[in-house]
Amino acid sequence: MSARNKIPGMAVDEAFDVFSAAAPEGWRVELIEGEIHVTPPANGEHEEIVSEITGQVRDHRKDLGRYTGIGLFLPGASVSGKVEPDVVLAPKGSFADQQEYHDPTPVLLVAEVTSPSTAGNDRIKKIRGYARAGIPVCLLIDRDAGEAVLCTRPSGDDYRSKATYKLSEVVPLPEPLAFDLDTGRF
Repeated sequence: MSARNKIPGMAVDEAFDVFSAAAPEGWRVELIEGEIHVTPPANGEHEEIVSEITGQVRDHRKDLGRYTGIGLFLPGASVSGKVEPDVVLAPKGSFADQQEYHDPTPVLLVAEVTSPSTAGNDRIKKIRGYARAGIPVCLLIDRDAGEAVLCTRPSGDDYRSKATYKLSEVVPLPEPLAFDLDTGRF
């Protein structure tokens, strides 16, 4: 569900705060390119994939924090941007404060796992926002297409390099991560 400033006389940022406060527990409220998106909790398959990604990161890179449900503020990345990627990798301690949304500067990778309610935003708008924010690696797990799309080398509104792998193949994550992600385990 999305809303574009649906509350008369209220700015979209204010409406976002109202939707965020009213959302049932487990629902995600994001502000993507000036639009408010409210999505239901993820299903079990989605969460199994998120768990597998974070587990493989733990096995290969103990120095990194594996964050799920962390908010990122993407100033200048879109008209407005407050998002919650499915997975965020950053050095441990990068978000050790009381803020709800964080500067994306320390982020090394964001991962999105598509769901029927989020696939359009995950495939286009969020990738565009992450590129604009300069996040080095974006990984899209597209369950409908059965693919993992590895986006690297952010430049302007997009990533200069995109490689597509079947969900069964190994995805070689580049520096600064430098390990192989086995999507056959999803």
